Amino acid sequence: MATTAVQTKWAIDPTHTEVQFKVKHLVISTVTGFFKKFSGGVESNGDDFDGASVNFSLDVNSIDTNQADRDGHLKSPDFFAAEQYPTIDFSGTLVKKSGAAYKLTGNLTVRGTTKPIEFDVEFGGTMVDPWGNTKAGFEINGKINRKEFGLTWNALTESGGMVVSEDVKIHINTELAKG
Repeated sequence: MATTAVQTKWAIDPTHTEVQFKVKHLVISTVTGFFKKFSGGVESNGDDFDGASVNFSLDVNSIDTNQADRDGHLKSPDFFAAEQYPTIDFSGTLVKKSGAAYKLTGNLTVRGTTKPIEFDVEFGGTMVDPWGNTKAGFEINGKINRKEFGLTWNALTESGGMVVSEDVKIHINTELAKG
């Protein structure tokens, strides 16, 4: 008789997760920023993450590039329009490729625009912490074109170059707590 795996819920552990982005500035340097507030989770078949559903939400007002004026500009209608669109949302599925390698595919919504995206994921494994909680670790990497999500503001340099690159690299290190 076949057994059916039990749906397992995993919550993002905010104290052991960081959401980072990088974008080229003036084509010669890179600006790094973080989202400090986020929520989300994963639903897997038992402890098997192949086919797991993933969702997360980033609080746009928690953006931090270590420069208050730039953060204010990013929250403005020129970029994220945080007052009108306070979150960036993702919903998708994790699919095992081989070994610890997975693909995370789904829909990303930024500024009211939803587009399909794909991230590369490395599964770090599971571990029971000293307090008896089961944790799972993942490293997620990808790239999006900001203009596809309505983030079209830019200025040109004297030589005609763009101030801000269209490509935004995304890097997420996350630890999930088994619920």
